[in-house]
Amino acid sequence: MDLKVICVLSVILVVALSTLAEGKIPPTRCQCKMALKERRNCGYPGISEVECRKAGCCFNDSVPGTPWCFAPKPKKVRKVCPNDPHGRINCGFPGITAQECEKKGCCFNTQPAGVPWCFYHRVVEEEC
Repeated sequence: MDLKVICVLSVILVVALSTLAEGKIPPTRCQCKMALKERRNCGYPGISEVECRKAGCCFNDSVPGTPWCFAPKPKKVRKVCPNDPHGRINCGFPGITAQECEKKGCCFNTQPAGVPWCFYHRVVEEEC
């Protein structure tokens, strides 16, 4: 390939990656549902809804005198033991006891045979 083409492609790649890195995951409706007095400002005066959400913040301009662009609540997550035995990811070793497994912070279930008995939790997001 020509050196100019390689340089142009490199610049395009760097710009595209930096653009992706800037954008944050928009908060869920649950994360934005909070009392007015709990809102912590997350923007600047006159920030647009697009810019606010691009920064990973919540936007609601329906109540004058309160922050319109505000920080979301943290996501609520919990650990669960997977139901599908074939989706288990091994957390132990052959012959591990339930106590040793649970001490490692993992799930333990001896059924069915042929799959890991000591396995990692799954993290799931809780509803509002």
